[in-house]
Amino acid sequence: MKTANLPHANEVSLDHSGHFVADPDAARAALEELGFTVTPFSAQVQPDPQTGESRLTGTGNICVMLPEGYIEVLVHTTDTPIGREFLAALDHRAGLHLAAFGVADAAARHTELSAAGHNMRPLVHFSRDVETETGVENAAFSVARLAAGVMPEGRVQILTHHNEAAMWQPRWTTHANGAQSLQAIVLSSPDSAETAARFSRFLDRPAEPHGAGLRIPLDRGALEILPQDDASTLVGQPVDHGCSCFVGLRIGLADVSVLENRPGACWVDGSLALPFDPALGSGVWLFDPT
Repeated sequence: MKTANLPHANEVSLDHSGHFVADPDAARAALEELGFTVTPFSAQVQPDPQTGESRLTGTGNICVMLPEGYIEVLVHTTDTPIGREFLAALDHRAGLHLAAFGVADAAARHTELSAAGHNMRPLVHFSRDVETETGVENAAFSVARLAAGVMPEGRVQILTHHNEAAMWQPRWTTHANGAQSLQAIVLSSPDSAETAARFSRFLDRPAEPHGAGLRIPLDRGALEILPQDDASTLVGQPVDHGCSCFVGLRIGLADVSVLENRPGACWVDGSLALPFDPALGSGVWLFDPT
């Protein structure tokens, strides 16, 4: 059955974004100060291929679970290949380094992408028991990732959730600021057409003109690609000048006015723009009424 976070066959949704940060407590405080509800910290694990025992992947997270999509904030936990990749990205800058897209069958899409010549890592399956208000649920999902370095923006992946109820619990999806949805990830690019073409091939969705840049609409959510000068103006500073990178999140709110008096907030083309707190790295929020 299709729900807000489980796409139908042949659909692609914007599942979540990923901040890489050094201090999860400071990141939590920054998110809660904006009125987001934040989940408890969770160290990420996956089964050992030989023993089947759970082992640390190298990162852990806190999340803002929206009714549609979510925002992930990742930190380092241990020395693994993924952990080392995380630290290399964090040493470059804190901020957005991950975009994840939801599909109905990540395994099938992994096969299709590999056959089409995309350099993919092996498909991986994650699961963990999580506490809910009614007992314990198993949060399970399958993830297909492009190989490291294929996308200069960072970690780009597709995934399928196998137990939506374990992830999107009502107690975590209600927010004081009225947040409803992850509507778009915003990119800065020195060559918008090249960046859009790469993501279009991966997502099998065309790009279309959008303001000063381009937009790739999905079945839920979108990618927005801005020329780097326009992105720098929006963010208030250059971010990875000369490289394509993730620089912003567009969030749907029930009432944007609850945030319009925040320091640094300003209206840009009908959206309320607000710089990320330094604990979340360089970038900008774009809040839209829903």
